[in-house]
Amino acid sequence: MLEQVDLKLSIKKSEYKKLIEPLGYRLDELERLCRFNGIPIVVVFEGWEASGKGSCINRLMRAIDPRNFKVHYFHIMSREELLRPYLWRFAIRVPSRGFMSIFDRSWYQRVLEDRIEEKIPDYIWRDTYYEIETFERQLIDDGYVLIKFWLHISREEQKRRFKKMEKDPMEAWKITPDDWQQHLKYSEYCFAIEEMLQKTSTSKAPWTIIEAEDKYFAWLKIFETLRYAMENAL
Repeated sequence: MLEQVDLKLSIKKSEYKKLIEPLGYRLDELERLCRFNGIPIVVVFEGWEASGKGSCINRLMRAIDPRNFKVHYFHIMSREELLRPYLWRFAIRVPSRGFMSIFDRSWYQRVLEDRIEEKIPDYIWRDTYYEIETFERQLIDDGYVLIKFWLHISREEQKRRFKKMEKDPMEAWKITPDDWQQHLKYSEYCFAIEEMLQKTSTSKAPWTIIEAEDKYFAWLKIFETLRYAMENAL
């Protein structure tokens, strides 16, 4: 599946500028309409390290009303979260009617990083697929719009970005030994990612793969996907 993704897709900056501004205005309008109609939205950003999740979220934040959304970043579980069911920390951050939650990482980490790095036994991450299916179905049945993005880059592009960031004093801190560990296991992660996409992509909560080697193309595709999802919900 991932081998068929065309990572050479790109758009000229001049063309991007022509398209993104009216699209941003439309997203802002749709966000307000969803607020008025009480439609809750959950946007999930997953992807490779250095694939640009943060910049995509920042670009989206500039286009929509900040009063109507919250961004949640998930990484290491707190002591309190470890005492709760796995999905608890995500469920309590689901938005109320008419609002939007943007998740930077999500409940899928257990079937990706935790699985590949052997942080949990096999039976736990396998059982997590059922938990995810049930959780997402509950959200959708309750009227939520669930939009899931996977930001995809090649192994070579990830390595190039890592090295570039390490040379930048303002960004070097972002690259950790764990990031390079993931890079070395790129093929193993690909296998887990493809299984995740196949098992959890549904008609009402499909995954959208974002070709993220060109940031302008990625931003435009994310905006267009969100526009379609919100228009369809309305």
